[in-house]
Amino acid sequence: MSSDLWPPPQPVSLTVRDRDVRLPVRRLFFVGRNYHAHAREMGVTIDKATTQPFYFTKSALHLVPSGTTQPYPPQTRDYHHEVELVVVIGTEGFAISSSEAAALIYGYAVGLDMTRRDVQARLRERGHPWCLGKDVEGAAVCGAVTPMPGVVVSRGEIGLAVNGQVRQRADVVDMIWSVPELIADLLRYYHLQPGDVIFTGTPEGVGPVSPGDRIHGWVEGVGDVSLAIGTAADGGRG
Repeated sequence: MSSDLWPPPQPVSLTVRDRDVRLPVRRLFFVGRNYHAHAREMGVTIDKATTQPFYFTKSALHLVPSGTTQPYPPQTRDYHHEVELVVVIGTEGFAISSSEAAALIYGYAVGLDMTRRDVQARLRERGHPWCLGKDVEGAAVCGAVTPMPGVVVSRGEIGLAVNGQVRQRADVVDMIWSVPELIADLLRYYHLQPGDVIFTGTPEGVGPVSPGDRIHGWVEGVGDVSLAIGTAADGGRG
C-alpha cells in the first residue's frame, strides 16, 4: 500500500452557530462588483441588463476563522478590507433556475475578502488575473454559519468598522445580483456541492488597514466577523 510523501493539508471547516458540529468547506467563490456604489469607487459602471456576474476564487486553505490575528501580508502597501454576506451551499445542484436556487442554501455567515489592492490594480491594468491581489494567505475570513435552510436573505444592514470607526454601511437589498441569481448563474458553470461557499460582494467604503488595526463586520440577522491585523509577514510593508 502506498503512503503520502508528507502529511496532507488539514480539512478546512467552519463553526455552526448554536450547534456542536463543524461545517466542511469545499470551494470559495467570490463575486466581483455586486454593489453599484462599490463598482463606481472601483472606476466602473454596471448595467445589469447587459452584464453577467463575474467571479474569482481563493484557495480554501487561505480561509481563517473570525477572531484571529493575521499578519499584514507581504508585497503590498495597500491592504484593503471588504465585508460580505456569505452563502453556504448545503445541497448539490446544477443548471437550475433562480426560482429553484434557494433549495440549495444551507445557511449564511459574514465574511471578509481581504485584498492587496495595489497588486490587484497593477494586475488589472496589465490585463492579468487578480490571483496575487486576492488569493492571499489568511485573506478569506468567515464567521460562524447561521443555519437558514432554503431561506433567501434579501435585505438587512451590512457594515464594517475599523477600530470602532464605521467605514462600510449599506443594505443587502442594494446587491445588483440577488443570492438566488448568483447561485443560478454559478450553476451554469459548476456542479455546486455541500460546503461550497459564496462571498456575494462588498458595498462601498472599502479601504486600507494597518498593523494593529481591528476589524469588525456584520450583517443584520446573520451575524458578524472580526479580524486583527498583525505585524508585517515579511518584516516590512511592501
